[in-house]
Amino acid sequence: MDIVVSGIRPTGCLHLGNYFGAVKNFLKMQDENNCYFFIADYHSLTTHPNPVDLHGNVKQVLAEYIACGLDYEKSTIYLQSNLQETCELYLFLNMNAYIGELERCTSFKEKIRKHPDNINAGLFTYPVLMAADILIHRANKVPVGKDQEQHLEMARTFANRFNRIYKSDFFPEPLAYNFGQQLVKIPGLDGTGKMGKSEGAGNAVFLSDSPEEIRKKLMKAVTDSGPTIPNQEKPESIQNLFTLLNVMSSEDTVKYFEDKYNDCTIRYGDLKKQLAEDIINYTNPIREKIKDVYENNELIKKIVNTGTEKAKQSAMENIKQVREIIGFRNF
Repeated sequence: MDIVVSGIRPTGCLHLGNYFGAVKNFLKMQDENNCYFFIADYHSLTTHPNPVDLHGNVKQVLAEYIACGLDYEKSTIYLQSNLQETCELYLFLNMNAYIGELERCTSFKEKIRKHPDNINAGLFTYPVLMAADILIHRANKVPVGKDQEQHLEMARTFANRFNRIYKSDFFPEPLAYNFGQQLVKIPGLDGTGKMGKSEGAGNAVFLSDSPEEIRKKLMKAVTDSGPTIPNQEKPESIQNLFTLLNVMSSEDTVKYFEDKYNDCTIRYGDLKKQLAEDIINYTNPIREKIKDVYENNELIKKIVNTGTEKAKQSAMENIKQVREIIGFRNF
């Protein structure tokens, strides 16, 4: 049985991209593997969140995970900040992480380009903390998107370097989790790229969005003036809407609007209205479950306590062995 680790930063609500890109696959993973899912609240500190916002976001993401079907009895679900052993491993790994390799990290270069006034050490060593999250449980599988492949490669580098320096084979080489099929890439509503919070709230449909919010967002989705030649190729913004339609709507609905597009009679307003209602119907039960879980403080407390206890057991055992390998031993 593989050990799988995955985390998500509590910077807001889960959206359809998160759900179809990762969370649905987590449900299968938790039945087949020893899974550790954590809320990466330490990672979120690179953006200096307000303490009230941080606590509320952690609770929100936790409620959404449970509402989507993660089972705290099958998987270990915990908060990153409840596992101090991760910080100790982060320190040890930092001692053997080199400035040059961290400076070459694509995500770091992108962050300093977009946010030159917030180039902090936590952002610089972000890949090391990610590696600590993975290696603290000696995970050998990590579900990652394309944008996180370099970070996973660096985790392998740090694991192998530790093993080489200390002449051990303690850390396995973590590999990307292969779901055995092409992942669904959910596009955003701005006409380009993928759905994501970093592109602005209007780009993403969140699982907790009300029907009114969903309708409003869909009606603002980017379109063009419409096709002028039968069967012409769709521009990216229009193809994005059809991709969403294929994911959320029935085959008959997709065929109807494909035919309308191909004979140049499509009305994008009608497509957006239909797509909005289909998204609402799909997310209604999830949204109601999120509300129920969020308001159930006893359940949330139980989930956090249970997850912390299970994660601690793994982390304490592993960090004890790491300390001994490095040379920290009791007299």
